[in-house]
Amino acid sequence: MKERVKEILDKVRPSLQADGGDVELIDVTEDGIVKVQLKGACAGCPMSQMTLKMGIEKNLKEAIPEVKEVQSV
Repeated sequence: MKERVKEILDKVRPSLQADGGDVELIDVTEDGIVKVQLKGACAGCPMSQMTLKMGIEKNLKEAIPEVKEVQSV
């Protein structure tokens, strides 16, 4: 599942990079929790939680039903 998560993150990454940010995959747990770290402009952005839930998590859940949640660490 980790490889599939990486593929989806690679599709989301250009929109984050366009705003000066990025995302790094930290871990994917057996129970479907994806742990990521927002970087660059995303790290301190007040909209980062919306980006995390409505952007990254939404895309991952649509493509990989086993994903239960995305957490920023």
